[in-house]
Amino acid sequence: MRTIQYLFIFITAFIFAGCNPKIAEGLRKNDLKKDVELTTSKGIIVLRLSDSTPLHRNNFLKLVKQGFYDSITFHRVIKSFMIQAGDPRTKRTTTSPLNPKDSLPYTVPAEFRSTLFHRKGVLAAARLGDEVNPSKASSSSQFYIVQGRVFTDAGLDSVETFRLKGRKIPLADREVYKTIGGAPHLDQNYTVYGEVVRGLPVVDSIANTPTTGRQAGDRPLEDIRIIKARLIKR
Repeated sequence: MRTIQYLFIFITAFIFAGCNPKIAEGLRKNDLKKDVELTTSKGIIVLRLSDSTPLHRNNFLKLVKQGFYDSITFHRVIKSFMIQAGDPRTKRTTTSPLNPKDSLPYTVPAEFRSTLFHRKGVLAAARLGDEVNPSKASSSSQFYIVQGRVFTDAGLDSVETFRLKGRKIPLADREVYKTIGGAPHLDQNYTVYGEVVRGLPVVDSIANTPTTGRQAGDRPLEDIRIIKARLIKR
């Protein structure tokens, strides 16, 4: 069964990569087994990408190799939720509203996996809303890292009822949400494709920074910049 599952993932990735060569152009085979180091103005975050989401993995690695994320800021930050980056306009200082459509001119097909959920420290793809994006395709370049919060059983029951429309959170996932925390209302709606393997305190530091607030886009009052993104050996 596992062999069939991996074969399906490989065939899907091959088909989509063929339809949209932008997703994987310029990658070498050994790049697929490297981590991503983000040197930020708050410290270093190291990300490990998931092999079970090859379209998102390859696209992110490609953008890192191209230097796309160098000098980009975390333009949307919400304490106890997530930190978001990837808008190319933020390489230059701007006060314009920022949103997931401000990316490169393509999307990445959704890759939802039951084993990948929004626990603290995961890397996931931003996207436009369901009303204009019913397939839940991901932004080409915008990503977020979950800080989240710790939930009680009652809180998770509420998420199931009102945010997940009755879909049950697996018991093992519930235990994670009750211990290290996360953002369960996003599960199976946004593609998770990696995790922080070093630098969670840096994520916390960024998430806890003062912002303009919800009405003004949750933008940090001071620029928090990705100085350099690069591939490194695991």
